Amino acid sequence: MLDLRAQFAAIGNEVRGALDEVLASQKFILGPQLEAFEHEMARYGQRRYGIGVASGTDALILGLRACGVAPGDEVIVPAFTFIASAGAISALGAKPVFADSDPGTLTVDPASVRDRLTARTTAILAVHLYGLAADLDPLKELAARYGVTLIEDNAQALGATYHGRPAGSFGTIAATSFYPSKNLGAYGDAGMILTDSEEIAGRLAILRNHGQTGSYVSSEPGWNSRLDELQAAVLRVKLRHLDHWIAARRALAARYNKGLAGIPGIALLEVPAGREHTYYLYTVRVFSDGPHPAARRDYLRRCLAEQGIGSGIYYPVPLHLQPIYSSAGAGASLISSGGGKAGDLPVAEKAAHEVLSLPIYPEMSAEQVDRVIYAVTEALRR
Repeated sequence: MLDLRAQFAAIGNEVRGALDEVLASQKFILGPQLEAFEHEMARYGQRRYGIGVASGTDALILGLRACGVAPGDEVIVPAFTFIASAGAISALGAKPVFADSDPGTLTVDPASVRDRLTARTTAILAVHLYGLAADLDPLKELAARYGVTLIEDNAQALGATYHGRPAGSFGTIAATSFYPSKNLGAYGDAGMILTDSEEIAGRLAILRNHGQTGSYVSSEPGWNSRLDELQAAVLRVKLRHLDHWIAARRALAARYNKGLAGIPGIALLEVPAGREHTYYLYTVRVFSDGPHPAARRDYLRRCLAEQGIGSGIYYPVPLHLQPIYSSAGAGASLISSGGGKAGDLPVAEKAAHEVLSLPIYPEMSAEQVDRVIYAVTEALRR
């Protein structure tokens, strides 16, 4: 699925030089590397401020709190995404309200969001999926009409655009992750919140550092969640290569699209006009005819594995059916949850049985892509 060794082979000397600089300085927390990286990321994302934190999940939790999400509030979030998107809401004692997906892109469906707005809704969490931005214009319009906060979960789509603007530049805040597998990945956990609000940026700087407003003086409960200098130094090096890497991913995805188009039983995800995909994951849908909706997808995955070709399923269980949130799960009674059940969100549930992500990373060769295409084609012809 991903070969980070190939990436390191290309940039290893730059990375080692950056790490040596930090080691020589012996400044490891809230130092000059982080400050510089925050400015560089804010400029890249066309925002005024960047606040580095310890992980993408912390970016969501702290960002939601800084935007005023409190216990008992409702936050609308897509069901078809990683658990952290909803878990961050639950961590604050708020209630995740799950919305369905658009059948073409699998990003959140604005019509489903609209149907779930109530007087208790505080925020809409728009998750950008697989490297593609959600449909932000109707989500912005809903947020403005109903007086709720639009927040972007941009963990998967750094560098993507929506009508010419970067994903992550639309909401009151945007949270992103630098998990090692991401298009811009650290050498460990790291995350960041981007915003144009001076007030929110200032509060986030306090929240990430034990709520301290002065030396050993705390004004409110906070976290120990600081993006350290070693990770910031690595990420500064890698940020310089990000656009080149994204361009390589797009070229590989175009080759996949051409080779997989028209194969019976496979559907390519849509990329609507006005949106540029970064292909953090290259994902297709594999349809089954029989009573087991995931049978053909799972068969294809086994065939690929037999030939040494990696693949992944993102995501096999929609959030409203996760044990922590499902009405049948033991965890649902322990948290603020509406208790989801099968049939509630048909698009997300169908997608969970059909999605399959194929290998993609900038250092892949055209021959490797062709080998995957051939293996997929041969398996589905059997």
